[in-house]
Amino acid sequence: MSAASAAVQFGQHPPALRTIVHLSDTHFLAGNAALGGRYDTLANLRRTVAAIDRTRIRPDAVVCTGDLTDLGEPEAYRALREVLEPAAERWGAPLVWVAGNHDERAPLRAELLGAAASDEPVTAVHDLDGLRLIVLDSTVPGWHHGEIDDAQLAWLADVLATPAPLGTLLALHHPPLPSHIPFFDILELREQHRLADVVRDSDVRGILAGHLHHSTSGTFAGVPVSVAAATCYTMDLARPADEVNGMDAGQSFHLVHIYDDTVTHAVVPVVDAETADFFTPEWVAEMAALTPQERLDAFSRKRPR
Repeated sequence: MSAASAAVQFGQHPPALRTIVHLSDTHFLAGNAALGGRYDTLANLRRTVAAIDRTRIRPDAVVCTGDLTDLGEPEAYRALREVLEPAAERWGAPLVWVAGNHDERAPLRAELLGAAASDEPVTAVHDLDGLRLIVLDSTVPGWHHGEIDDAQLAWLADVLATPAPLGTLLALHHPPLPSHIPFFDILELREQHRLADVVRDSDVRGILAGHLHHSTSGTFAGVPVSVAAATCYTMDLARPADEVNGMDAGQSFHLVHIYDDTVTHAVVPVVDAETADFFTPEWVAEMAALTPQERLDAFSRKRPR
């Protein structure tokens, strides 16, 4: 798209103020061992990166919402960095790492954050030119369910006491949502009402999460929640809820667009499929050269068949 056409506002909404790539559940293993004996997590992440490249976007951040590795192995974290760091540099975006229940805090800190190995919760605050992104650690060492401890809740309340210019996004692994898959709720974020008490009436505009290996959305304390599917494998939801299992298909990532008055979450499938070519940069430039009424006549008016 030309600079001239990109500057044209075609509808009621101006361009997004910020754009975020949201990935989740890469589940890397040392030596690129096949996850569960069947899933090539490295190849699937590379396919995801290639799909992001094809969008030609320049995101303001790349957020990875946990289960970065499957066993917390230092070598697996290093392999993950080797894939995502060059990509993030190419896109001109910071990488935001979130701990998941399959991660281990000490090697995550050492290998991804360049920090001293520690079992303290992995939390952070990122300022994306006015948009605040807060990373929470919902992991419980030695367990797969999620919790947010008293210290984190107090810290979060203190940070949220001062609103950010463009509001706040929260990123954590365990989504504060119910699941229609009954056994998933065993591994849910526990005592969600305590987090709700902190989030409610704050400037939090969205919550990004993972953990479920399928895309879903809902609201929590009046705030939209968006769950990104895994890059490693996804759950086959075209089955009865008590028979849901993983499949090497359905991988996707999310494009999060932040506007003045709303936040959108677009699910982008990672697929190899033939695509039509009706819309092109040239077509968009032609529309940009028209007046608003001419554009409506050219594109909106129904023509006789």
